[in-house]
Parts: sequence; C-alpha cells; structure tokens
Amino acid sequence: MNILMLSSSKYADHPYLGYAQGWISDILEGQKDLLFIPHAGVTVSWDAYTEKVQQALSNTNIRGIHTEKNPNQALGRANAILIGGGNTFRLLHELYKNDLIDLIQKKIQHNTPYIGWSAGSNICGLSICTTNDMPIIEPASFDSLKLINAQLNPHYTNYTPKGHHGETRDQRIAEFCTLNPITPVLAIPEGTALRVKGNKLSMLGSKEGYVFHGDSKQAISSSDDLSEYL
Repeated sequence: MNILMLSSSKYADHPYLGYAQGWISDILEGQKDLLFIPHAGVTVSWDAYTEKVQQALSNTNIRGIHTEKNPNQALGRANAILIGGGNTFRLLHELYKNDLIDLIQKKIQHNTPYIGWSAGSNICGLSICTTNDMPIIEPASFDSLKLINAQLNPHYTNYTPKGHHGETRDQRIAEFCTLNPITPVLAIPEGTALRVKGNKLSMLGSKEGYVFHGDSKQAISSSDDLSEYL
C-alpha cells in the first residue's frame, strides 16, 4: 500500500497543504491526474473545495468525484485518490451512500496512492469513533476503510485553555480505550503524518505523536517503526 495520512491541511503559517508538499510529491512519484473526494465538506461547496485543492497542488490535474456521471467508474480509473478534511460523519455517510468503501479499499490495496488529511486520514483507521467531529449526520456504519489496524486521532493536542472545564483530548481518548481496551489509538499532532509504504508504517514530521492502548500512553516519533499497527 502507498498511503499518506496527514493530521491537517494547514500547519503553523504555511499555506494550504504547503507544509506537506514534499511528502505529497514523494507518494505521487510524478503522477499528475488525481481524483479528489470532497465529501467531508459541509459549509463549503464541493466545487469550491476542489478548486482550493487544485490551487494548492497547482502542478497536478484535480477532478472532483462529484462531477463524474458514474463515481464508481471514475474511482475505478483513478491513478491516485485524495480525500480532504471537514466533517468525518458527513464524509463516511457519503462514501456509504455512493457505495465507494469497498472500491476505495481495493484500489489502495492494489497500490493506488492515497492521500488524506484530517477526516480523510481519520477514515483510514478501523472506525471513526475517535474523530474530533460532531455527529451531524448518521452514516450507515462507523466502520471505515480499515487500512491500518488501529484508530486515528488527527489534530491531536491535549492543550486546555485556562478556565475550560470540559474534557481534554486525552480524557476523550481514554473513554474510547476504556470501552475498547485492545484497540490502539494513534494520535498525531498538526504538522505530522503517518506514511504506509509497502508493509511499513512510519510517522513523518518533527513532533511526537502518541499511541494510546488500554491504560497506557506512549510517545512515537519519526524514528519508530510502527508496522505492528498494520
């Protein structure tokens, strides 16, 4: 498999997808024709979302799957697949509605490059039960692409503003781990990504991420081999 799971589309003061340009070029290996699935977009039109990605990846040719008469055929022909961020529940709802889950899985398993960010990364895990998003729509299932044998939590941070009394991110993930003690959660902060190349899983970026598993929380970095989570 050839997968890039970005924590976020933006990082620090970089432009949209700017910090990840090198990683994106590496996975695409010169491929220019990309199929974009904008279904996580809710307050932005899918046309506008596709144009935004086209501007960010100006040396490629982006087409939105929503403009295709037959999305399944378009996906079957795709040389590379991109899925952007937004609302994970909306994204998964649309993927099930359009019967795209199995085909995406098969394409990726046959080495079609896949690039996701935020919600588009979240769906690479076993389910979307560790998304940060509000459940604004109910998908047919919470089960997602299952490309890695773990949960994902993009945009990870445990920062708590002074005076805030809601649960921290760690507490929310701990709730999942309490009910699902055998399922690991890979938490990646903005500016980082997870990369699957063949049978190897690694982390990209200079920041530390974390693996939550049962009662434990362990740091992970770009020097670690994370292939046990495939």
